[in-house]
Amino acid sequence: MTTEVLKIYGDRKSQPTRAVMLFCNLNGIEFEEHTIELFNQEHLSPEFQEINPVREIPVIFHGDLRLFESHAILIYLASVFPDVANHWYPADAKKRALVHSVLDWHHCHLRRGAMGYLLNTILAPARGLTMNPQSAAECEKILNSALWHMESFWLKDTGKFLLGYDQPSIADLSLVCELMQFEVLDAEEKNNIFSPYKKVQQWIENIKEATRPQFDDVHKHLLFEDRPRFREAVGRSAS
Repeated sequence: MTTEVLKIYGDRKSQPTRAVMLFCNLNGIEFEEHTIELFNQEHLSPEFQEINPVREIPVIFHGDLRLFESHAILIYLASVFPDVANHWYPADAKKRALVHSVLDWHHCHLRRGAMGYLLNTILAPARGLTMNPQSAAECEKILNSALWHMESFWLKDTGKFLLGYDQPSIADLSLVCELMQFEVLDAEEKNNIFSPYKKVQQWIENIKEATRPQFDDVHKHLLFEDRPRFREAVGRSAS
């Protein structure tokens, strides 16, 4: 089954897409990359709706399997490719359940706050939408609550990564790619959000150190190509 060509439909501006591609690169999983341009709203096209009826990325094809939702994709890839190290998705049932708990929490809390805040500030004009300061403020509260829970609960003093583990899991990749989206903000605004959370900041650096050079490669598009486009779009909206 693993001899089938893996195809990934996504956009590296998308944090879930980056998490899946980073996992593949770290584990030597070859894939065909099919870019679905978010800025051009290709994910809303009738053609892409045939690929994913809910019009979200990423989507993978592997043999006769079509799969969307990045957490499900990461779990599948970690399970089906035999050379993936155990720490990414532990075989131990209790450790695996804890990884699942972080992934479920991510969608309901961290992603809700982070994506909501960014969408209603810098991402909205970049995607042709109107900024909503009230929604941004509400999402900032959710984001700060999520970062506080990361700082006080998910990041243990016993290890460098989530859940106190000494090696990263797929949950680490999913959450760090979420927070890397804040690199599109200017330094002062980003610092205002993250400065109270020293453990979170150190954890991000731990992930980078553990996953380079693949980490830098999958994020270079966001850091060096898309950041100016976001800033330009915000400037046009404010003028």
